[in-house]
Amino acid sequence: MRIRATTFALSGVLALSALSALSAPAAQAAQAAAGSSRSPAGLAELVRAHQGTAGRSAYTGATAADAGDPYPLDLSFSDVRINKGRPIVAGTTTHGTFPVTYKVTHGADVDIHADDFLMDVEIYRGAGIDDPANELFGVDWPTCTDTSATTADCRGTIDVYADTQLHNADATTWKAFGFALALNGQDPSGDDWSKIGAAEQDGLATTRLQRLSKLTVNAAPEPVRKGRTVTVTGKLSRAGWDDGHYHGYADQSVRLQFRKKTSSTYTNVKGIRSSSTGALRTTTTATVDGYYRFSFVGTTTTPAVDATGDYVDVR
Repeated sequence: MRIRATTFALSGVLALSALSALSAPAAQAAQAAAGSSRSPAGLAELVRAHQGTAGRSAYTGATAADAGDPYPLDLSFSDVRINKGRPIVAGTTTHGTFPVTYKVTHGADVDIHADDFLMDVEIYRGAGIDDPANELFGVDWPTCTDTSATTADCRGTIDVYADTQLHNADATTWKAFGFALALNGQDPSGDDWSKIGAAEQDGLATTRLQRLSKLTVNAAPEPVRKGRTVTVTGKLSRAGWDDGHYHGYADQSVRLQFRKKTSSTYTNVKGIRSSSTGALRTTTTATVDGYYRFSFVGTTTTPAVDATGDYVDVR
């Protein structure tokens, strides 16, 4: 996971400064491992490589303290929208990329397209960005399109690697924050930090992370005589981010639904609750040919899901 880029984007600054601090072979190896040195992942690799060779933390601030403090950058974020307003849902292993859009307003003298200008909107959970419990961001830097001399519409991403980044406790509300850093041609490892502009803005938006849910169904016997009992079984489970496996979701309300063969609409038959292992079992009376399924409405930590209908031939 990339080291935080907040606190005036210090991790990004030190990542860039590592280009000069590292020997050429080490820098090239770090860049090769990360892909692009300009990507967030690339900067993180450079920070880690710099820490390994120089033995210093990305947050010591030693260089900054010796060279002054950044000046407040005339830039603000607004209209932040994470994943089009929908929760971010993750399974156990699949890499997911989720869109982030926002507006940037800046001073006429701020060049957000400069090669040494860094900016991003990320999400975190915890008490604050100075000490987050977890943080997620995009693998690549955002792209921005000017809408005037001082405004731009930007698009970025949040990349989620559930198997390495998430734990079950992360299924909660996350907050969005933005940062920007204008190096203005300065070398953070030795030049005047008072010539470097920095901006940081918290509380831009919220989003929820949810554990992907799965739902199965089986209706038997097949075929069945009209008026006889149909037994419907299944299981409700959800992603376990702590161990990378799916586990039964216990004591949850689930609806048995039925759709006639000639219809496209499911109707509720009855409600049941999942067992301590997520198992589902109920019975109903066979009347006409059609499909049975279970339907789960979801919770704050787990999205809604419908099982694929199981067809029963009634004779």
